[in-house]
Amino acid sequence: MTRPPRNPKKDKLVNARLMNFSYLQIGIMQAVAGFMTYFVIMGENGFHAWRLLWIREQWDDPLIDDLEDSYGQQWTYEARKGLERCCHGAFFYAIVVVQWADLLISKTRYNSIVQQGMSNWVLNTGLLFTTVLSTVLLFTPFVNRVFGLTPIRYSLVFWNILLATASSDYNFRRAYALELRKNRITDS
Repeated sequence: MTRPPRNPKKDKLVNARLMNFSYLQIGIMQAVAGFMTYFVIMGENGFHAWRLLWIREQWDDPLIDDLEDSYGQQWTYEARKGLERCCHGAFFYAIVVVQWADLLISKTRYNSIVQQGMSNWVLNTGLLFTTVLSTVLLFTPFVNRVFGLTPIRYSLVFWNILLATASSDYNFRRAYALELRKNRITDS
């Protein structure tokens, strides 16, 4: 409450610093989380990253029922599409979980979560809603089929939480480095 209100002529809502933070830093982390989850699932099922290169035509061909993975196991068209739906669901969930962390990062740019608290019930309701919605989309039998998703294993949920924690840790270290830099400049 000690900060003066924004000057609409001078202080823009969207500036280069916000674009840099949102798209170049946080956006890249979200993409890395999604693709890392995708490649982990594919690797666990026998398709190493190098094997996935240039097989799109074979992957999508319903007439090919003997596509080999990295270990020589043959995959039918339906099995491949089931694995693809699992990857879509995991990618979606990875983005949702990392966005939870990004929301808390944006909320606590100046104060820590301990100082700031979680008293904004609209924000808390939004977090709860995204959690429930993503769970319904992934685990409700007819709904997940409509959206082309399949349920994911709980081990992947923990993997995504780890990536969200890494995103929060990155932000903490970034803020700490900026604070050190600011203190060094004011001390000079």
